[in-house]
Amino acid sequence: MIALIDYGMGNLGSVHKALLKVGCEVAMTSDAAVIDAADGVVLPGVGAFDDCMINLEGSGVIPAIKRAVEADKPFVGICLGLQVLFESSEEGKLPGLGILPGKVVRFKHSLKIPQIGWNQIHIHGDVPNLKGVAEGSWTYFVHSFYAEPADESMIATTTDYGYEFCSAVRRGNLFASQWHPEKSANVGLHVLENFRDIVAGQ
Repeated sequence: MIALIDYGMGNLGSVHKALLKVGCEVAMTSDAAVIDAADGVVLPGVGAFDDCMINLEGSGVIPAIKRAVEADKPFVGICLGLQVLFESSEEGKLPGLGILPGKVVRFKHSLKIPQIGWNQIHIHGDVPNLKGVAEGSWTYFVHSFYAEPADESMIATTTDYGYEFCSAVRRGNLFASQWHPEKSANVGLHVLENFRDIVAGQ
């Protein structure tokens, strides 16, 4: 069972549909006990960093999120659900979850911000969540900020938008992408199928 965390933000509907389409059993939940009992966890997110942290705190799910990652439970973060895993963001004043070392920064170039639309991902290393995904695949982005991991070995994909930036990270069974798998057509569904298989193999 996959716990899809509902904290009042994020495009839960499209993530839920995509997970169901690849055959996952999904519980949309803000119950820490359900997250603790789940075989895998998905943290989606759309919106502002501080609003997200306030909602996560108010929903009481932060300890369960941290327990899931500490236990190396299969975990996927999407968009803002990637950003809040880090220590801080230039978008907000509140600290992030601090699960991953590093910060979130705003694009600093003359291209249109936010980046909205399709762009290519370049895969770094052997990433189980990206098994079978072709180098240079196109995925869907909507964002003005991106993560700068303190540990570059965590970088799973990079993307070029004015300059190269980190577009996904991986540590153990944690995988988080700035791009939206649920909006990335067959490539995104394949990434979610890989997540399903990782969860089933635990």
